Amino acid sequence: MKRKGMLVVTAAVGFFAGCGKREADDLMLFCGAGIRPPAAELVETFERENGVKIATDYAGSQTLLSTIKLHRQGDLYMPGDQHYVQQAEEEGFILSYKPVCYFVPTILVQKGNPQQIGGLRDLLKPGVRLGLGDSRACAIGRKTKKIFEKNDIAWADVEQNLKFQSATVNELGMQIQARSLDAVIVWDAVAKYYAEHGDEVPIPTQLNIISTVPVGILSFTKNKGLAEKFVEFAASERGRAIFKKHNYRVDPPG
Repeated sequence: MKRKGMLVVTAAVGFFAGCGKREADDLMLFCGAGIRPPAAELVETFERENGVKIATDYAGSQTLLSTIKLHRQGDLYMPGDQHYVQQAEEEGFILSYKPVCYFVPTILVQKGNPQQIGGLRDLLKPGVRLGLGDSRACAIGRKTKKIFEKNDIAWADVEQNLKFQSATVNELGMQIQARSLDAVIVWDAVAKYYAEHGDEVPIPTQLNIISTVPVGILSFTKNKGLAEKFVEFAASERGRAIFKKHNYRVDPPG
């Protein structure tokens, strides 16, 4: 049976139920779960150097956007793809944004690649246990569907092997670590965290769709100047160095 990731409402309600200290935070950052390692270091560094407190909510990009729409609170939004910031901008929720890094979708398979997966179409081979992000919850899920469409691979064919759909990209890497699946599609930076347990099968550039990761200032911000300062820091050379330290690309793949 196919297992679905958590629904949007669950994450939204869960976060705000425990958000009684919101007034004490100088900024609130909604951040895609796949960006958590560098984002956490950016936040810690910015807090220390500026004597401020940043509350963070890490979840799937669509989950976060639904939370923002529902509660209309917060200062910063850093999803896994520019699409979500543009959606928020159309709703009047974004004052400005800047790109900070880039994600390249990649196939992650079990160590040694026992199923001999060499590309996208091999994910359709009989017996392959496949896991993908849920397009209703996270950026990698939406991007993966677009990649299949670009390569004329029917979703109905993909579903034949689809055993797991996740609410965040991180859950997919964990499935490879647990040896529960044979292959997943994740961001390249996320795949590197599971190098001990899995191997990457790159998707050729001409068949792939690259994701631009932005950080935007929400129109609900109560501290616009500080939010702008955080965005400038994330996009600065020091910020780029933090992304690179965690194997996130800061220049568009050539």
